[in-house]
Amino acid sequence: MTDSSDVTACDWEREPDPSDSLRTFGAVVQALREHEGLSRAEFAALVRFSKHTVESAELGRRMPDESFVGRAEEVLGNTGALRKAAGHLTRGEAGLAAWFRRWARLEKVAVSLCTYECRLVPGLLQSEGYMRALCEEDIPPMSDDALEATVRARMERQMLLKERPNTTFDFIVEEAVFMRRLGGVNVTRDLIDHVLEVSTPRNVTLQIMPANSEHHACMAGPIQLLETPEGSWRGYSEGQENGRLIADPKQVSRLHMRYARLRSQALSPKDSVGLLERIRGAL
Repeated sequence: MTDSSDVTACDWEREPDPSDSLRTFGAVVQALREHEGLSRAEFAALVRFSKHTVESAELGRRMPDESFVGRAEEVLGNTGALRKAAGHLTRGEAGLAAWFRRWARLEKVAVSLCTYECRLVPGLLQSEGYMRALCEEDIPPMSDDALEATVRARMERQMLLKERPNTTFDFIVEEAVFMRRLGGVNVTRDLIDHVLEVSTPRNVTLQIMPANSEHHACMAGPIQLLETPEGSWRGYSEGQENGRLIADPKQVSRLHMRYARLRSQALSPKDSVGLLERIRGAL
């Protein structure tokens, strides 16, 4: 049996376009509907959804909910095909970068997550206003639909913090990230309030790496690590327009060593809260 968390380079390269699974599911619905000789309006009446909703689902523009899938299954022959196909849809998938989706799936079952960031606030800690500010700065500019999809996907990913109370979440973030004031003073103030709030649960630890530190173990860049339910560790490295899942034990071990040293160099969780409160007070 293959460990579901194992990922090969080929698997990574074959990661589908974000809308592929929705379009495929929609095409299956449309084909089955037409096989039954039903128009969209007739089918919509039978499943008790609007014609517009049916059209959006068939064209891959929206994530079908469970009631739609169940009713469509009954109307279209109860073959089980739609329920099985729906199981391969990932909610929020359209708003995540292609190279990040595999890691996001591993996050959902991880028993431990460790993150160091020097560029921006980690996605799991971002406020909605900060997310929007990041999207507004993206080049080339996002469409309105893409921006909204990205925000929805990131907010849904943040449910991990609430839905997995037995998973430990450890964050180390550079002080400079909070000094940047991306989106303006009000966005930064709300961001710090949000970060302080979501980092209060006992399974969440936040440490700030002070800007005046004379030692730094992670000058090579951000680090993400996670532990799978089987007890193995994976790393993730991301740059511009790419991301890389790291499974090689020696490489993961090096990342672990750097992260462990950085934790000893960063401020304690209590002192980190104090620093963030002072930064907020100075805004």
